[in-house]
Amino acid sequence: MRTYSRNALFSVILVAAAKGSCAFLTRFALSPKTTIIPSPIVSPSRMTISASLSTKASNLALSQSSEVRDVKPRRLPKIIQGGMGVRISSWQLAREVSKKGGLGVVSGTAMDVIFVRTLQDGDKGGHFRRALATFPDQALVQKALDKYFIEGGKAPDKPYRSLPLWTLEPSRETQEIAILGNYCEVWLAKHNDDGSPTDGFVGMNLLTKVALPTIHSLYGAMLAGVDYIIMGAGIPVKIPGILDALADGQDCTLPIEVSGVPSDEELYSINFSPKAFWKGTGSRHVAEIPLKRPAFLPIVSSTTLAQSLLKRSNGKGPSKGVDGFVVELNKAGGHNAPPRGWHFEAGDSAEPAYGEKDMVDVKAFAKVAKGLPFWFAGSYGSRDKLDEILEGGGSGVQVGTLFALANESGMEPEIKQRILTELAAGHELHVFTDPAASPTGFPFKVLELSGKTLSDSEIYEARPRVCNLGYLRSPYLKEDGSVGFRCPAEPIEDFVAKGGSAEATIGRKCLCNALCADAGFPQVRFVTDPNTGEKILYKEPSLVTTGNDINECRLLLKQNEDGTWGFSANDVIDYLLSGQVGESETVTEQKVAQVQ
Repeated sequence: MRTYSRNALFSVILVAAAKGSCAFLTRFALSPKTTIIPSPIVSPSRMTISASLSTKASNLALSQSSEVRDVKPRRLPKIIQGGMGVRISSWQLAREVSKKGGLGVVSGTAMDVIFVRTLQDGDKGGHFRRALATFPDQALVQKALDKYFIEGGKAPDKPYRSLPLWTLEPSRETQEIAILGNYCEVWLAKHNDDGSPTDGFVGMNLLTKVALPTIHSLYGAMLAGVDYIIMGAGIPVKIPGILDALADGQDCTLPIEVSGVPSDEELYSINFSPKAFWKGTGSRHVAEIPLKRPAFLPIVSSTTLAQSLLKRSNGKGPSKGVDGFVVELNKAGGHNAPPRGWHFEAGDSAEPAYGEKDMVDVKAFAKVAKGLPFWFAGSYGSRDKLDEILEGGGSGVQVGTLFALANESGMEPEIKQRILTELAAGHELHVFTDPAASPTGFPFKVLELSGKTLSDSEIYEARPRVCNLGYLRSPYLKEDGSVGFRCPAEPIEDFVAKGGSAEATIGRKCLCNALCADAGFPQVRFVTDPNTGEKILYKEPSLVTTGNDINECRLLLKQNEDGTWGFSANDVIDYLLSGQVGESETVTEQKVAQVQ
């Protein structure tokens, strides 16, 4: 029987099987000396497991213990796969990268929506149901399956059933689904198809700007044993303390900035209590189980921001709970940090101009990092760039765009194939840093694809505006003292009625719906045809984001037997590490301690 130390793996699987019933798995954190029982294949069929049986299984497994196996020091990965949302960084992609020795990263953005839409599409392959069978409260699982799972999948012309939108006091259902969705994505990334652990390291990427689901997303990921949390699009100084609290089963709070309230006042927040969440579910014991505290890597764009996080973060230890950095420069896909001194003005249409002040010197950052590991990102997907960072004192690079077009990524196959075909034909693709596209006010990279996506002005203008997912809404203080939510990408009249400016809506794009469409989960809805007045079916279009180095992907292209183009995640890693020396070298004990 294999045994693992606490630092090697924080999943324990107990098999409880009875004649005529499905095997199931119960997951919880370990004491430093706990035997791991390899997990069996779990049937993906729907099932009901009594709460009392789940409780007995957990209690029995908690009593299991044996001697510790000696474990080699953890290696810092040279390659971090970018955390691209929505669902582009899928569990399939993260799993392959982690098995190859890199840090595989899943996107936690909108995982609650991806979860329920996957179930409504019939959960092809039974993967989510396989992960759900390991969740410690099967009654909660069954409730979600009863409401959202559709055998064989919904009809293409039927809209997805929606979740209640996030608020400062989210519904019980919203909380449960966020925890389940993030749990599944991480669990699948950390396990083979037969349920056995991969022993690879998996991280989760979240956006600081998408604040309301953050705590529940973190909790679901931690229940599944996530190893790293990576966060950008803001200054996540409160996250280290939240990770500490969740690991100990303690209550935690995330302050929420509300427009109209002085910035020095923290009057509003979203709160989460593990004990309160599990109370009344029949699984109170889950709240008492300590969880592994994942390493925290904030994404920064300057040495100044790194220094601020090391001073202001609220976590434990001399580095305030910060375990390293991802230094992301302005050529990266998705949201970019604004240029130094720039701020969005209504009506902006020209690309923000970046200069020398927006660059970061590797050796200078190494001094600021104070011995913590760091990785550079933003067109660093090449062997030369990896060498540059390693020689400057860094730990490696984070790479997104190359992985975004890999076979295992979650990008919708037709969109991916269109991009790859353009590259194979030798066409130079253009990425525009759009100052207005994102409702957040951050510049956003848009891959220009005419005729298919919101990057085409005709498609953008023809889209009937709606805000039905709401992740990028901003809270504001209403006249009656309550908190409302608004988004400059919502219908213009709605935004203005909430105190917003009509000018601020110009060029704004609904990233929530567009990025879900990128991952193959486009919402369909009935709208009124402005020409005929009739109701017609409208399918949400995509909006693809990549880094500036999109054209470098053609270096990896291979033509398949059916004439399509592609390459694997393994191809990307082999390309990046080709010629590297000392790939198996372990880091010093000091650095090992810093990232654990």
